[in-house]
Amino acid sequence: MADRATSAEPGPGPLVAVAVALEDPDWRTAVPGVERWARRAALAALGAAGGGAGPGDAGAEVSLVLADDRFVRRLNRRYRGRDAATNVLAFGGDGTPPPAGAPRLLGDVVVALGRARGEAAAGGIPLRDHLAHLVVHGVLHLLGYDHGTDAEAAHMERTEALALAGLGVPDPHARGGHAGSGAEHGHDDREGRF
Repeated sequence: MADRATSAEPGPGPLVAVAVALEDPDWRTAVPGVERWARRAALAALGAAGGGAGPGDAGAEVSLVLADDRFVRRLNRRYRGRDAATNVLAFGGDGTPPPAGAPRLLGDVVVALGRARGEAAAGGIPLRDHLAHLVVHGVLHLLGYDHGTDAEAAHMERTEALALAGLGVPDPHARGGHAGSGAEHGHDDREGRF
């Protein structure tokens, strides 16, 4: 059974929480300190994008789910109609304003261990670095970033590079990109939390 321990800590400004759920405990051996590292990557994305909680907000929350390929495949099939695993899925909040005093739910980012591990190996990069890139990429989608046009992609890549630099992770786009990044992930702003 999956380890469903969840943790949270404040993010940029004191009003952003990042919750991490471990659906696949193999993440802990694949990336030592994975929960803290994934949380740092999410906070780096929020900081680089200037996202999260705004003035007067009661806060914001991002949820990260570190899962296996089977879990992500089920979500991909259910929400995107694609019966295949993918490296990362981002599910934006439904836009409903939170009740007074409650944090704004930015959404969920789900990362598949098998896909991420395979892409990192194929690209000759540490899994830890690739995980950071996938989390940053997913969080930026939650904040409205996209890569549907060349201009959007360039803006998103610059923001990813800024966030990753703050973590000491080399710019994946400067070295030809991480294997599997780009069209290998999914995001769905129409669906609420899963």
